[in-house]
Amino acid sequence: MDKNSDALHARPKAETLLLLAIAAAVTLIHLLTNSRYGFHRDELQFLSDARHLDWGFVAYPPLTPFVERISLELFGLSMVGLRLFSVVAQAAAIVVTGLMARELGGGRLAQGTAALAVALSPLPLFEGTEFQYTSFDYLWWVLIAYFAIRLLRSENPRWWLAIGATVGVGLLTKYSIIFFIAGILGGVALSRARRFVLGGWFWAGIALALVIFLPNFIWLARHDFISYQFLQHIHVRDMGEGRAEGFLTGQFWICVNLFAAPLWLAGLIAFLRDSRYRMLAWMYMIPLTIFFFSKGRHYYMAAAYPMLLAMGAAVGERWVISLPRLGRRTVEAVFFTGLAACGAYIFALILPLQPAGPLRDFALQRNGDLREEIGWPELVRTVAGIRDSLPPEQQSSVGVLVGNYGEQGAIEMLGPAYHLPAPISLTNSAWLRGYPTPPPTTLIVVGVSREDVDKIFTGCRLAGHNGNSEGVKNEESQYHPDIFVCGGPRLPWPDFWKKYQSFG
Repeated sequence: MDKNSDALHARPKAETLLLLAIAAAVTLIHLLTNSRYGFHRDELQFLSDARHLDWGFVAYPPLTPFVERISLELFGLSMVGLRLFSVVAQAAAIVVTGLMARELGGGRLAQGTAALAVALSPLPLFEGTEFQYTSFDYLWWVLIAYFAIRLLRSENPRWWLAIGATVGVGLLTKYSIIFFIAGILGGVALSRARRFVLGGWFWAGIALALVIFLPNFIWLARHDFISYQFLQHIHVRDMGEGRAEGFLTGQFWICVNLFAAPLWLAGLIAFLRDSRYRMLAWMYMIPLTIFFFSKGRHYYMAAAYPMLLAMGAAVGERWVISLPRLGRRTVEAVFFTGLAACGAYIFALILPLQPAGPLRDFALQRNGDLREEIGWPELVRTVAGIRDSLPPEQQSSVGVLVGNYGEQGAIEMLGPAYHLPAPISLTNSAWLRGYPTPPPTTLIVVGVSREDVDKIFTGCRLAGHNGNSEGVKNEESQYHPDIFVCGGPRLPWPDFWKKYQSFG
């Protein structure tokens, strides 16, 4: 009897160690590779905003720049250090996915399978390679699903507080979580979980979420809900550039490891058939439907798949165990071989596995995000060289005006080493921060075409070129190749600032 008791007690511990081992392996891979190439243009914007903390930013809520500020204070301008919190968030999502499988009745095989399926999927793997608000948004969706499973399994309504707190933090991270909130509320209304509406804990969870979100909501109101204008602009841009195409196929190719599709499909069916957990099926189907008809991008749904994988793994484990031994071994061998093969391809595609060589070339040819990490130090050096070539009277009143947030972050974060002035940018939150007083009389203009600089500024001449010595074709080298020296804008600065505000 004592031996059986010890064995039962040891099982959860061994299962947890397995989940931690999978998460640790992924963490180690990220730590070994995240120092290669350079900062992504999106990371440079977060770095810039981290130096100007506020309760809101044009492009996103305040949490991610705040976390980035902590990273800056702890690690300085270190890529590994700055990306550490993203890595930890993805490691946590892997572990929590395994715990969801445990709560749904899965044993060690189910827990390990669910965790491994997330670890080897494109989106969660990508989220650990860069510092992005989506990295944390992914974790909040996974935690909310875990708390929902605990709620439905235990019938303890106090779990609404955990759900509400995580929803509130999610609203401080990425506004698209409102579509998951729609799924939660719809799931409550369309399942047995509607009984919780009559209790106080459900409403306490809603109140907690609103209190946490309140500072950002006040910021939005004080700034005329400028983030809503930004999101409208980005959505129109995405549709115009075809970024919203392939939504359904992306659910298989981008959001989850392709070989894990049977798992999440089985999980969805199992949630639909189980009256206790049906709420989670709606938590998936409602945002999926909204994103599909509103032309959202495919990766917006990625964080909804761990809960489906967890249920699918639990159901799959019970089925596999019922098979004869040979059949079980065959199914496991085929599944894990396919999962690993797809995972190996994903690793080669997404991770900077080599600083040089065939794997590097393979990734750069197919991964536009990695290409956007190349060339920023060279841009800053080129701008500094142009500044140094100016006559002393121009150097004394020179500004660097940039056309996008990547250039802005590069000049702001890497420019101090060359004693460059802070960049002047009309994009996103930099526009809210305004222009220098007094404004500069000479401008080094980066990221603006020849046609536009002649239309907007006075006395422009070509002064240099923006690119990279490795010949990598990215946004900077292809679309912003020229750097100009100009006089001031043709309009007075206040009118110029108002007219040329931009979102990106």
